[in-house]
Parts: sequence; C-alpha cells; structure tokens
Amino acid sequence: MNCIIIDDEATARLIINQLCSTIKSLTVVDDFPNAIQAIKFLNQNEIDLIFLDIHMPDFTGFDFIDTLKNPPKIILTTSDANFAIQAFEYDCIVDYLVKPITPERFQKAIVKAESIKTEVKEPINIDKESALSDNHLYVNIDRRLIKIDIPSIYLVEAKGDYIRVKTEDKNYTVHSTLKKIEDKLPKDLFLKVHRSFIINIKKIIDIEDNSVLIKKDVIPVSRSNRPELMKRLNLL
Repeated sequence: MNCIIIDDEATARLIINQLCSTIKSLTVVDDFPNAIQAIKFLNQNEIDLIFLDIHMPDFTGFDFIDTLKNPPKIILTTSDANFAIQAFEYDCIVDYLVKPITPERFQKAIVKAESIKTEVKEPINIDKESALSDNHLYVNIDRRLIKIDIPSIYLVEAKGDYIRVKTEDKNYTVHSTLKKIEDKLPKDLFLKVHRSFIINIKKIIDIEDNSVLIKKDVIPVSRSNRPELMKRLNLL
C-alpha cells in the first residue's frame, strides 16, 4: 500500500516512517508537516493509506478529512485518546493509534487496514437506514419506513452511532452516519458545515462569525467549510 504521513511534529513523522519500514507491504510516498501541503499532493496523486495526526495548527485532522471527497483509508495517530468515539463517525478511519505507538500495535493496525477492501461507491447505498425517491427520504425507525419530505429537513446532527434529522414538523433519530445521509441529500440544498452538522441552506435565518442560526438552533461552522457556505449564499 502506498501511504503518506501527516503530522506537524518532525519526530512523530520519523517514528512512523521507521515503523512503516518494518512492513514490507507499505511504501511511504511522502510525509507532510501540515494538512494544506498534503491536500495539494492528493489533488494530483492517489494513495491507499494516510497516517494522520489529529492536533495540528490551523487545520485539525478531522477538518482535513472533511475536505476529501473520496478519502482513502486513514489511521489516526495522536497523543489524545479522547477523540476515539468521534473517529467512528468516519467510514474511512480504520484505526486509532495513541502515541507512543508500539510496533505490535502498529502492525495490528496495518493488518486491519489491509483486510478492508476499498469499496466502489454507488450513487445510492444506504439501504438499511433509508431509501430515496424524488423529494422524499424513507428512514427506518423501529422497523417502520417513515417518509420524510426532503425540503422540510432543516438540520441533520450526528449523535454517536445515530443521526438526528430535524424537520419543520418532527424530529427523527436514525441509526446511521452523517456521511451516509450526506450522500443522499441534494447538494444544491444541503451543506455539511461542521463534522457533526448538515444544514439546509434555504433555512438559514442569520449568520454570525463562525455560526449560523436555523430555527432556534445555533450551528457551528468550521473554518474549512465557511468559504463554501459563503459561496452558496445569495449575497447582496
């Protein structure tokens, strides 16, 4: 597997490089001290695996993942164990390594990464949770398929292993991921503004600094998503 390393600490990059050198199936193509340089590289190159630090100046590991349309397999490398639950929101994250990383734990992560086959993404692939037809979304709640009018959705929020879909009339809690429902919603109407929130841009009432107001909900907007939000608005 061709891989890259993203970590703002030179020592950490060196250690991961050394660990990779012990695995015959791994080839380190390059390493980067920040996410911006890595994004430029990925715009012109395809790789199989990324070793990604979470805490980096100006651009966190999660912010970086949110910029990728088709992310490869990712192994998080961090000194902070507190983001493990949040990491499960991302299908591309295959393992979570806490520094200092032992050779045994590193090898286990690689075995796991190699066992996961890269899936070909289909336009609609959320069969267990919902089905999409015209302007309606069907969500599976307590073994019942409930029809939701898509334009009535104003907010989708990630809650661990569940998502909360808020509509003009009612809220629904569905066992799914934010990524899966994001693929289902029309891109011209909905935008992921934060790793935990998707909003209906037609329902925005107010924007202030790094947040938007929809109904009575104040939603944070990440720095990486703010430019796209501003581009989508009909500004005077």
